[in-house]
Amino acid sequence: MHISEFDYELPPELIAREPARPRDASRMMIVDRQAGSFSDSLFKNLPNVLRSDDVLVINDTRVIRARIYADLARSTGTRRQIEVLFTNPVTATIWEVMCKPGKRVRAGDRITFADGAATGTFGEVKDHGLRLLEIESNLSVAELLEQFGHIPLPPYLQRSDTHCDSVEYQTIFADRPGAVAAPTAGLHFTPEILGQLTERGIEVVKITLHVGVGTFLPVRVDDPRKHSLKPELFQISNDAAQRLYTARQAKRRIVAVGTTSTRTLEYVVEKHGDFTADSGHADIFVLPGHRFRAIEGLLTNFHLPRSTLLMLVSAFASHELILRAYSHALAQRYRFYSYGDCMLIL
Repeated sequence: MHISEFDYELPPELIAREPARPRDASRMMIVDRQAGSFSDSLFKNLPNVLRSDDVLVINDTRVIRARIYADLARSTGTRRQIEVLFTNPVTATIWEVMCKPGKRVRAGDRITFADGAATGTFGEVKDHGLRLLEIESNLSVAELLEQFGHIPLPPYLQRSDTHCDSVEYQTIFADRPGAVAAPTAGLHFTPEILGQLTERGIEVVKITLHVGVGTFLPVRVDDPRKHSLKPELFQISNDAAQRLYTARQAKRRIVAVGTTSTRTLEYVVEKHGDFTADSGHADIFVLPGHRFRAIEGLLTNFHLPRSTLLMLVSAFASHELILRAYSHALAQRYRFYSYGDCMLIL
């Protein structure tokens, strides 16, 4: 296996820099794994494409305002402005962060942000180039980010976040704060679509995976099997686990909304042998050759070349079929990435 096997050329104009409006106006490619075929459709057709007894699993994580701009005071005496992405809490006042630019940040350097309401001191470098940052403020980190932070849009959008992004970069079922990136397959849903799913008898089950920085860190090794994913915090409630277990016993099809839901379900079933209530940190890295034990269907967006997300989708639908489907998407001018169109693999 080589990283180049998951590469493709994407014209910049096919990157969706704004969301579909309304949300459910996006296109949807339907991929048939068994037939090895695909067809073009619209996301609005989802309730009629699914079976009436299907179970749809959604991720109810909520994106936090994780990006702040700060004044950096180096121990050498120089100063500049930097961007800091709060990725993961270690304690109430110490977070793992990613800085931009970050190569010249050193332990002991300090930042001031939130209009002077907070300061921070950098510590050691951790895995994946993350740094420890200890915050000093009368406000909690959650309060600081909510009041002074920015929505952490993916860098390939090449623009600053706006007020619209604070709404449109959240799913309509976002409920549990903690993600630093949206579970983007869920962005297409509207209350009307959820209502139609319910009317058809399609059960919707909520689980939580707080999407972490590992989702968008690049794979820097030639052999993807040598790459390690940073663990992400998840939770499957007793109710969700029981509903999924009951559905499995009744041989109903379980369709995951997004790679985040997929990773969570596959991690738990691999760990316990079946759907079980659990919480903690999931670190499963799904590559071609993985035996899927939790899901029979997947709704997902079109992902970056060489990304772990593209590798997961290739594992589910076969590498050859996904490459053909992506070539078709390029030819048909589908919109790619977080705010783009979607693919339903059944």
